[in-house]
Amino acid sequence: MLQTDPIASLAQDPELVADFILESRGHLADIEAQILTLEREGPDAEALNSVFRGFHTIKGLAGFLELGEMQELAHEVETLLDGARNGDLAIGSDAFDVILESADYLGRWLMHLEAVRRNHPSQQPGNDESLLARIRALYVLAGQAGDILRGGCQAPLSLTSLAAALENSAPSANPAARRTDSASNTAMSIKVAAGKLDYLVDMAGEMVIAESMVRHDPDLAALKNPRLQRRIAHLTRVAADLQKTAMSMRLVPIGPLFSRMERLVRDLARHFGKLVEMETQGGDIELDRTIVEELADPLMHMMRNAMDHGIETPEERVRNGKNPSARLLLKAQHRAGQVVIEIGDDGRGLDREKIVRKAVERGIIKTGEGRADSEIYNLIFEAGFSTAAQVTNVSGRGVGMDVVLKRIEELRGRIEIRSAPGRGATFLLKLPLTLAIIDGLVVGVGQERYIVPLFGVREMLRPKEDTIWTVRHKAEMALVRGELLPVMRLYRLFHAEPASEDPLQSVLVIAEVEGRRFCLMVDELIGKQEVVIKSLGETFKNVPGIAGGAILGDGRVGLILDLDRLFEEETADAGR
Repeated sequence: MLQTDPIASLAQDPELVADFILESRGHLADIEAQILTLEREGPDAEALNSVFRGFHTIKGLAGFLELGEMQELAHEVETLLDGARNGDLAIGSDAFDVILESADYLGRWLMHLEAVRRNHPSQQPGNDESLLARIRALYVLAGQAGDILRGGCQAPLSLTSLAAALENSAPSANPAARRTDSASNTAMSIKVAAGKLDYLVDMAGEMVIAESMVRHDPDLAALKNPRLQRRIAHLTRVAADLQKTAMSMRLVPIGPLFSRMERLVRDLARHFGKLVEMETQGGDIELDRTIVEELADPLMHMMRNAMDHGIETPEERVRNGKNPSARLLLKAQHRAGQVVIEIGDDGRGLDREKIVRKAVERGIIKTGEGRADSEIYNLIFEAGFSTAAQVTNVSGRGVGMDVVLKRIEELRGRIEIRSAPGRGATFLLKLPLTLAIIDGLVVGVGQERYIVPLFGVREMLRPKEDTIWTVRHKAEMALVRGELLPVMRLYRLFHAEPASEDPLQSVLVIAEVEGRRFCLMVDELIGKQEVVIKSLGETFKNVPGIAGGAILGDGRVGLILDLDRLFEEETADAGR
């Protein structure tokens, strides 16, 4: 195998290598998606051509940068794929395995090159002679020995022109498809470092805050100058448009992450000897880039658990009157200002009795009597909790689900579990669209300011004498349109000094969380405002009911309420 010195390659042109890494990662993601499609849906000429073009391009670019191992492996896979395209070789399960393993090997090389480029410690991937031998064996057996592609290409002056030349040199069985691909790429695009983009978003947020402080300045408000007011209004529009554009640049589709999970499920199904039909929906839903990156590990943990514990073997499913092939759904959708990611299967479901038994053994609870199913199911998020009968190399050690919950909560998200014994389980991950900005209703309690996320607000009203009721001399309820809703006095929750404790002098904000409505009692409504979310730091990040802070137009800091957590805390207090 050819030897590669990545340091020498990087020294040639670090920016060119960075472009190569980014370009190749895109090709590998497409290769994996197309192979999974071929394996699931059968022969498809365009999918096969797409995989061929991906390896062909990576081979050419790696050769241009003198990355010998990558070039040689990509060339051998390209030879295999060309035999399949010409009809000389039938691609089956063994070939799919080899192609995916080859993509993984190239991916490891890209990770190594990226680490070297950033001066991070990294071990160079070893020569995988066994993988090369398996590739060659497939086309040797089919009479495809020898090099199929030996055509050359004059080295171009830039990576972009090189990639275009290599792409054009790969024949396509579908010229119309190529014209469509070319047309879709006519829009201009540039690569921007993530750090610069994050800084731009931060500065756009700071400008909105500064504009709001200027607009609400009392000295400026006292000036009755129409021309000045028009200019301030124009500044407000420009600042808002800039912020929305900057925020949209942070949003990325969740589809590529879903594709990675499809590959994981495919490999685990083979490992466990299970039959699984995976369906993904909502791959075009966009989320904050940081959220998508942080979701990878939690999703991986949950898919592994579903494959290991939730989905039965084909024999067990047949005994239970089920289709031997299980269904696994990964779905994203917009709901009430959030993105909800659903992970559902039609397997065993969660075993309430087994969870209770294990929790009692560990001293987490004394008994399961009188506890709702949701409360029992949430015990699986306890650190070290596991009901697995034996430890496997995939799961069962009791690590993972507590980490999953912690990571989702760090993203200001929630996890909800639904399960039916013998019919499957569904996990709902509820996440904000972005970590940077929300629309909020600013309310006042005494001298304090709080921000209620607008997606959770249903209406506001002033209570009358017959609105507020006391239940058992303890819990307060509000009669709103014939329905009794629990009342939370914000000044009691956060130990603030209210303007008045008289409910008739207050305002009720009716909020809704997951179909459950409740009332927040505040002193006054100050107005709607789009706020930039600021972290409260390590000291205050875990304060119940608080999701973060924001700088308001008058320069004061308002606390952003976490409605889900507020409702949970109030419900827990009422049950004590």
